[in-house]
Formats: sequence, structure tokens, C-alpha cells
Amino acid sequence: MGGESTQAQAASEKLVNNGTKLKPNRAEVMDSSNGVKLTIGETATTWTIEKSEELYRIQGWGEPYFSINAAGHVTVSPQGDRGGSLDLFELVNALKKRNLGLPLLIRFSDILEDRIERLNAAFSRAIARYSYAGTYKGVFPVKCNQQRHLVEDLVRFGKPHQFGLEAGSKPELMIALATLNTPGALLICNGYKDREYIETAILAQRLGQTPIIVLEQLEEVALVIEAGRKLGIQPILGVRAKLSTKGMGRWGTSAGDRAKFGLTIPEMIQAVERLQAAQMLSSLQLLHFHIGSQISSIAVVKDAIREASQIYVELARLGADMKYLDVGGGLGVDYDGSKTNFYASKNYNMQNYANDIVAEIKEACTERSIPVPTLVSESGRAIASHQSVLVFDVLSTSDVPASPPEPLKEREHLIIRNLYETWEAIALENYQEAYHDAVQFKEEAISLFNFGYLSLTERARVERLYWSCCHKILAIARQQEYVPDDLEDLEKIMASIYYVNLSVFQSAPDSWAIDQLFPIMPIHRLDEEPTQRGTLADLTCDSDGKIDQFIDLRDVKSVLELHPLKSAEPYYLGMFLSGAYQEIMGNLHNLFGDTNAIHIQLTPKGYQIEHVVKGDTMHEVLGYVQYDSEDLIESIRRQTEQALLDKRITLEESQLLLQNYERCLSSYTYLSA
Repeated sequence: MGGESTQAQAASEKLVNNGTKLKPNRAEVMDSSNGVKLTIGETATTWTIEKSEELYRIQGWGEPYFSINAAGHVTVSPQGDRGGSLDLFELVNALKKRNLGLPLLIRFSDILEDRIERLNAAFSRAIARYSYAGTYKGVFPVKCNQQRHLVEDLVRFGKPHQFGLEAGSKPELMIALATLNTPGALLICNGYKDREYIETAILAQRLGQTPIIVLEQLEEVALVIEAGRKLGIQPILGVRAKLSTKGMGRWGTSAGDRAKFGLTIPEMIQAVERLQAAQMLSSLQLLHFHIGSQISSIAVVKDAIREASQIYVELARLGADMKYLDVGGGLGVDYDGSKTNFYASKNYNMQNYANDIVAEIKEACTERSIPVPTLVSESGRAIASHQSVLVFDVLSTSDVPASPPEPLKEREHLIIRNLYETWEAIALENYQEAYHDAVQFKEEAISLFNFGYLSLTERARVERLYWSCCHKILAIARQQEYVPDDLEDLEKIMASIYYVNLSVFQSAPDSWAIDQLFPIMPIHRLDEEPTQRGTLADLTCDSDGKIDQFIDLRDVKSVLELHPLKSAEPYYLGMFLSGAYQEIMGNLHNLFGDTNAIHIQLTPKGYQIEHVVKGDTMHEVLGYVQYDSEDLIESIRRQTEQALLDKRITLEESQLLLQNYERCLSSYTYLSA
């Protein structure tokens, strides 16, 4: 690697050692890359694959599944460091030849299997390291991704580990009951419950299942007592505790006295007393807690486990037949690759997580001479995020004019002459002052135009001159170690808008709703310097349909380094680590439906397509909002017949209109190349 790469690596190590992701200083905000300083005027021939790796931080968030090959293409290694790799760019082109249009959601089943194996291996090592007398049985929370093929794969891959499922609602319970066929695996039943939910879960014991009904509301105690007596089956119960330990980041309020789910300590004692009175205290076998999704700091995990361990041993001392401790979800994903406690990262790895859980629980149980429990976790994000990649194409761009201004003409307006002279005089010594002058002259020109003292042509000349000034100022600012406060936003102001073939609301709703960061980068041309800076705008007619926050070494950057478009050549971008929550939470804003989804599995000869799940057609999404396609076609047919009678349309035009209308109804909701 070159000097830039070494410097970036050192900066990253510093961040990791400190354990805190630092807010960027102004120079870093304005820097054009993540630890790779791009020199103004640097040519594409000096660009290297290593610079792209540092720029897009793929080694941080992508290891061991994603990297860049010598051709400048993103590669996918679905089996991590234990198997072969695929060229993502070539894969997308091959899928397009199968008439699968972009955007494409590509799921790699092998990554799913690898994530399950890594999690179980981490707990196995921790159990061996601390001589823990219990075992680990993980479950996948169905709410994280309910897609049938994915859940079926999870069950299949999880069988060697007795990996189970967690249901958070009655519909998810229906999925879990019909899909989970692993002897010894757990079925954790969370969420709001009515009598039917509870009876169904209890009866699942007759099918050989191990359903554990987690009490999350005090009112549920009476329901399970009544259902157990009615059915003559002793239910297996758990109780969810509201810990005082708070999480971090977006989901930090998932714990605490005012959390949505769980019982406070006084309520937990009431539940124990009611079960004891009903002679069903032996049914209480599990303690569950959840302190939030995407826990970025291992310190939070340690505090929660310490508190939960004490609750567990106390429940055992009260007479409950305690056997399981469910630590819930929260195992984080390093979306930005910084390995810090920043909300889009985590300052620990999977092994640290397992070690702390096992060690803390063993210590608490040993001190009280309580048998250690079977450990359960509900790690959905950490299992499902890596397995899917959303690939989409860029349709066009809107760029700030970059050409040098035309020379001054005789008798041009004074405001134009002032701006031109400002542009000519811009230099390192005065670039900040020149920026304020350019802004002032532009504002004066708009005022003159509004009062009729400046023509439309003259106003256009002013705006071109203003952008020329900004280009020249930005080129100087990018080379400075410190950028003044008033120029911090210049990079974003000057950014191009890349119009992309997707709906943020359908494919990345968390990006819009809660400012979730996902790694986004080109999947090809990575051996070329990305000379453009841009934000992404989707297909929806909504100003919120954009992505203008991107991962960075420090904090968040407002522009993404991209390549200029080439005529008649596609430009593909990939959104990574989006396999959790995004699909099911996507909505039909502007009636853009589900994308095409393809399941890929690695084989000794390359890869095979396991499943193709076609994205929504216009006919299907219109049906979701109660439109009947045949009625719509008939309405258009009647209108064309009337237009023919009125001689407003020819017969050929009417037939072309009807053909296009019917073809659109049966086609993908996204744009075709």
C-alpha cells in the first residue's frame, strides 16, 4: 500500500484503541476521502485498487465477504475465507441477460450459513474457555426478515446447531410453527399475546416443539394459567425483565422502567407469586431481556449481563425451575468499518460478545451455587445483514456547471463584471473572502432580476460565473489542512445529484426514517479515480427520496465519491449490509414495489441460482390499492373509442396507446435500461 493507505490505517487503529469514534475536524469533513487524500489534478492513471479499498472502507465493513479484484470490481466471498469468490459486476450482467431488471436484491445463502456458524463457534469457544457447564442455543427473530426462502434457509443451516426461531407476533408464530422442524431447537414466543396465541404455542409441544412463552405483560400470567389448565399441558414460560441498564444510540430506550415490553422487578415478583399460587412456578424456566438493537459498545453488554445474571439467580432462589437465559438481540453490525462505539459501528467482535456473556453468567451462578443456564440469543441483524446486496443503476446526473466562464464582453452589467473579476482574483490568500464576495454578488443579481433590472440571459451569466467561482474555491479548500466554518458546506453545495433506479422508501426505509447508514459504493471502475462528488436521488416524487449521508472514517460525510458517467455504459452502485429489516419495512411510496430478488449459492463450478423471486409488476401494486387492471384497461379503451369518434386520435395511435398501457401493467415498477 502507498503512504496514504498506511496513514489511514494508523488513524483507524487510533480510533479503535480509543474506543470512541471521533467527530471529524473541519479538514477531514472537507477531505475528499476516508484517509486517502486526493490531490487536486491527480490523474486516473495514478489511482490504485488500494486507494478504492481505503476510500470506501470495504476492508472494514466488508471483511471477510466483500473485497475488490484486480479488474476494479467488487467481489463476494459467500463462504468468507473458506471458499471461492464471485465477481459482482459480472454476476449482475449475467442476471440482466436472464431478463432480470435492476434494481436487483441479490441474496447469498452461503453468507447466511457462515454467519450462523460463526456465531455458534464464538459461543462454543467461550464455553470451552470458561469451562461453562451449559450450552448455547440461538434463535433467529423472524421479524428481522420474514421472507420465506430466507427463513427456510435459516432453519436448514441451523439444524446442526439446534438453532431455533423467535416469533414476535401471531403471524410470525404461524411461520415459525410451520417452518421449524429441528429437534431440540427453541421457539421463543414474544410480543403481544391473546388466548389463541397462547393456546397455539402451548399445543405446539404436542408436535415435538419447545415453545417458550415469554411473559411481557402482567395480564398474560392469568391467560397462561387458564390455558395450561384448560389444555392439561404444563406450559414452558419465560419472563422478560425491564433492566435498569440502558442501551446506546437509536434503540437506547428499549430498556429501562418505561420500556415498551417487559416486567419491572415488582411486577416480576407478582408474576412469580401468581404462578406459585396456581402451582405452576415450575413452568417458569427462562429469563429474557433486550436492551436494544445495534449495541455499539461492549460496556453496555457487560452491564446488562451483570444485572440480568443477578435476576436469574434470584428467580431460581425463589423456586422457579430456571433453565434458560435469553440475552435478546443487540449484537451489532459494523456498518462503517471503524470498529468504534459510533452508532453505525461497534467496538467489539462476536467473540468478545460471547466471552462476556458466558463469563458473567458463570460467575453469578457459581457464587450462588445455581446451575448455569442454557444460553439463548436473538441475534437477527448480525446474522441477516451481510447476506444481501442491493444493486441499482444510475440513470443520469445533475451537475454544477464546471466550464471556465466566457471572457467579459463590452458593456456587460456591473454585477457581471464584479463577479468575473472575483473569479479571476481567487487565490490561496483570499479564497475565503472571494467566496463571500461571490455569494453577495449572486444575491444582489437575484434582487436586480426580481425588480426587472437584469435580464434572464444576464441572470444565467451571473449564475454560471458564481459556480465557476465556487469550483475554483473548492479546489483550493480541498488542499487545506483546515477549512473555515463558512466553507464547510461547500462540498455538499457543489455535489452532483446522481439519479438512481430505486426507491429509498421501498429498499432502504431505515435510511430515510432513522438515518441508518449503509455502505454504498460503485461495484466496478474501482481502478479509476472517482472524480465526482455526489448525493443520490431516487425515483420517487418526494424530496425525502434521497441519500445524502454516507459512511466515513470519522463520523458521517454528506457526499459520496463517484465516477463520471460514460455514454452508453451502465454505472452500477451497490448497497451493502441491508439484509435485516429493510425488505419487510419497505413501503409502496409512488407505487414502487418489491425489487427482483435472486438467491445465489456457491458451487465448485461457480454459482447456481437457487430461487428467483420476481419483483412486483404494476398490475400487482395497483391491486394492493384496490385497482383492477381489467377495469383500468377498459376505461382507457372507452376513452380511445370516444377520441376516435371525435377524430382526436388516429386508429394507429389508439392501438399504440392501448398496447403500451397493457404492457406497462404487466411490467416491473422500476425503469428499464
